[in-house]
Amino acid sequence: MKSLFSPRNAALALAIAAAFGLTACQAPAKKAEAPTAAAAATPAASAVKQRELGFGLYEMAYVPGANALYVASADAFKDVSGGVIYRLNPATLETTGKGYTDLKNFGMTMNEDGSLLYVTNTLDGGISKIDPVKGKVLARTLFSERNEKGFPFGAREVFLHNDQLYIGGVGDPGVIWVVDAQTMKLKTRIKNAGKWVTGIIYSPVTDRIYAANGGGEILVINPRSHKIEKRLTPGDGKAYLLLNMAEDPATGRLFVTDNSKAKTTLVFDERSGKVIKRIDGDALGIKFNAKRNEIYISQRESQKVLQLDATTYAVKNSWSFEGHPNSLLVTPDGQTLYVTIKQGFNKDHSSKGPDSVARIQLN
Repeated sequence: MKSLFSPRNAALALAIAAAFGLTACQAPAKKAEAPTAAAAATPAASAVKQRELGFGLYEMAYVPGANALYVASADAFKDVSGGVIYRLNPATLETTGKGYTDLKNFGMTMNEDGSLLYVTNTLDGGISKIDPVKGKVLARTLFSERNEKGFPFGAREVFLHNDQLYIGGVGDPGVIWVVDAQTMKLKTRIKNAGKWVTGIIYSPVTDRIYAANGGGEILVINPRSHKIEKRLTPGDGKAYLLLNMAEDPATGRLFVTDNSKAKTTLVFDERSGKVIKRIDGDALGIKFNAKRNEIYISQRESQKVLQLDATTYAVKNSWSFEGHPNSLLVTPDGQTLYVTIKQGFNKDHSSKGPDSVARIQLN
């Protein structure tokens, strides 16, 4: 099948790799390392199930009531159009369903009962509402913004809050689109959001939306007026490309990763807006687990996933992989961690092989 993206494939693949932190890095894969001394001290290192699934795996959603783990896939970038939504058995990782989509899928979230998935179509600058059972696209919104080369702004992360979808637009300056989750109509644009809007979350501590960007800012947004009220920065004059975020509501700490410029995880005090801790090392995906008071960080370049004590920031355990850990998901009971594991690129921007999903039973 001739690719719908052939004329712009190389440029877009590079743009995604640079700006999104979602595609596989170009470092060659290596054999899985033996657990470190810290990892060997716990039985968690042996509680890993991994399955090779398909090309272009990105974010995940877990629906306990449906006993389903959904995985967004862009499929292959070379000579393949469209993508896939996989449904997996969350215990065995076996495929229990597939939905083929006409556009490629990257970021993903779901509504409260898991009956709807919302998926970003990054290369086409859009967001789709999908019935996960039937694998059917129910509605879609494509945004009009274009960069200087005429390509759509990449729709990276999507976050659902109070029946509104917040979608980060990767442009310069970036934008945040606010879409009604029921009608899928564009409600407003939050403009001047800095270079490349990346991660987006909601904080119950401050009742504000936080959005990270490639210019090293955390935008503090009022979810009612949709106004940017503050711009938090690390405050040290250094360059940052901030990516993904997690929050500990009990302590008001905001965790923010930088996988490229600073290669660190910043810990902000939300009340003061100041950085109170830096965790050195490449850092891509991040999740906070209140049930276990732990932080999980995917290290793409180091090819590891770290398990940290959320109070002391000490590494309790680590898991090494042949591929490059990417997106993370923690189950609501806090006892299981899922990871998508990417492969590197060949010179023609095709993948070196299929991506995988790993299930880690936390101990």
